[in-house]
Amino acid sequence: MTDHKKINLALQGGGAHGAFTWGVLDRILEDGRLEVDAISGTSAGAMNAVAFAAGFAEAGAQGARDKLAEFWRAMSNAAKSSPIRRTPLDVWMGNWSLDQSWGYHAMDAMSRVFSPYQLNPLNMNPLKDVLESCIDFSVIQHADSIKLYISATNVETGKVKVFDSHTLTSDMVMASACLPMVYQAVQIDGVPYWDGGYMGNPSLFPFRSGDSCADIAVVQINPIERKGTPSTSHEIQNRINEIAFNSSLLKELRAINFVTRLIDEGKLDESNYRRENIHIIENQEELMPLGASSKMNAEWAFLTHLRDLGMQTAQRWLEQNYADVGKRSTVDLRAMFMDTGP
Repeated sequence: MTDHKKINLALQGGGAHGAFTWGVLDRILEDGRLEVDAISGTSAGAMNAVAFAAGFAEAGAQGARDKLAEFWRAMSNAAKSSPIRRTPLDVWMGNWSLDQSWGYHAMDAMSRVFSPYQLNPLNMNPLKDVLESCIDFSVIQHADSIKLYISATNVETGKVKVFDSHTLTSDMVMASACLPMVYQAVQIDGVPYWDGGYMGNPSLFPFRSGDSCADIAVVQINPIERKGTPSTSHEIQNRINEIAFNSSLLKELRAINFVTRLIDEGKLDESNYRRENIHIIENQEELMPLGASSKMNAEWAFLTHLRDLGMQTAQRWLEQNYADVGKRSTVDLRAMFMDTGP
């Protein structure tokens, strides 16, 4: 008899690098031993979350796999006419980066001078068209098999806003993926929202309510640690973004570590405070060298490369850690925060 275990998934944002998460999810679905209880997603992680949930509600695990593939194929097709592409030399050399792309640098330069309200006054966003063509949000709203938590940042208050599956709309997902220098803020009930990565990338606190299971697997895209001091303007900006987009996650992991430590020391009653088992699925050895510009590369060859990398990474993680799910964390949070105090 197959041993099934429940788990919550926390999916980071990261542009095209979200295809790595697609691969992780595809392998988990194919393996079939993990039952996903809830998903928290931000930006590209939110896109993966809604594709997973919609496909699963329609046709189970295979439906989720098909819907994820459909979404990423549609993303790639929509970008075929984009000037933000690799140069022929980079294609020939096998470089996935867009660092030499004139389209990428033109967009980057213009976004530093003009706002999206000036560059795109009609507020056109092809990503929304892709999302709505692939995802039936009425299916998500009426499904109870998987809970969704989609994070966005309230522009006015600077606080995280978490939208749940029963009221979820395409605008809420677009809010979660709204980079403020590229797109106009998404208005929901008169409130402007930007990318959720600033305040919840992804949010973990929704998992700690109700009867949700105690195991959380974070699919990590953005590197927490990067050795060396950045020296060029692009390297500096990229590292600032990595730190900013990881800060909320690190704060939540630190809080979980603090509560766990107090439980272990007998200072908190475990009947009133729940021990969270934290797992991280990541492959920074392969993702880190790709560079920030490659997050804008939506070529199908690159997306499937990332998907395959995610599948391989998930397979290794399952082999090494599946037995510990439901029993203990497979990440040493104490070691992670050893030099930062409580």
